[in-house]
Amino acid sequence: MKRILSAIAGVWVLLGGAICLPANAAISPLDLVNPVADYKIYVSEKLDVLVRDTKTFTDAIKAGDLAAAKKQYAPTRVSYETIEPIAELFSDLDSTIDSRADDHEKREADPGFIGFHRLEYGLFAKNSTNGLGPIADKLMADILDLRKRVAGLAFPPERVVGGAAALLEEVAATKVSGEEDRYSHTDLWDFQANIDGAKKIVDLFRPLIEGENEGFFKKVDANFATVDRILAKYKTPDGFKAYDSVTDRDRVALIGPVNTLAEDLSDLRGLLDLN
Repeated sequence: MKRILSAIAGVWVLLGGAICLPANAAISPLDLVNPVADYKIYVSEKLDVLVRDTKTFTDAIKAGDLAAAKKQYAPTRVSYETIEPIAELFSDLDSTIDSRADDHEKREADPGFIGFHRLEYGLFAKNSTNGLGPIADKLMADILDLRKRVAGLAFPPERVVGGAAALLEEVAATKVSGEEDRYSHTDLWDFQANIDGAKKIVDLFRPLIEGENEGFFKKVDANFATVDRILAKYKTPDGFKAYDSVTDRDRVALIGPVNTLAEDLSDLRGLLDLN
């Protein structure tokens, strides 16, 4: 209950501030309180799971249990990828938690390359946990810091709604190409997490405008269903097959609905008068 009240209080503070609010009389600031508060609760719950899973993951690394660490890598990232639009509000943390080798001058050899993907490189490319202990500890500390910061954050409604498109744009930019998890080939886990995170945002705000935008949501739902249908082909009892097992035909088939979803969901803020 405290979490719910805190989330609602945060939204009330935000709505009373200088942020741009809906101009459409049909959608009042009060209409946004519940979906934004519900989203903050959703994010907080995902962060609790992320903290738990990151501890299991980093403990395995520090214990030198290569097999366990490899197994835990992909499922640990799911919670982060689901709520990435909020995590990215803290750019300093996002750059240490989720940067890729490309972001650093010396790539994999750069001392600034840390976080999930540096651990991925060690585990899957080097096939070793050697030297990863301090990087694992830093990741754990950053994840705990992220949860603490988010707890005190008043969620901007336009950022929450815009997050749906941002998640799909990331899928189109890095997931379909396979560059995100290039060492482990666990991209489909991230892919599904981004899709699920975008769906959550759409479903929370859908009741506010669905009556007047039935065609829009029908198209969005159809494209979500297409993506889910393709992803389902690669699911396993433990998660997903490696991304390099996805056929070229299915990769091409994913590009269309993902790009269309990104474009359509970029209009969601406008439909809610949050531009």
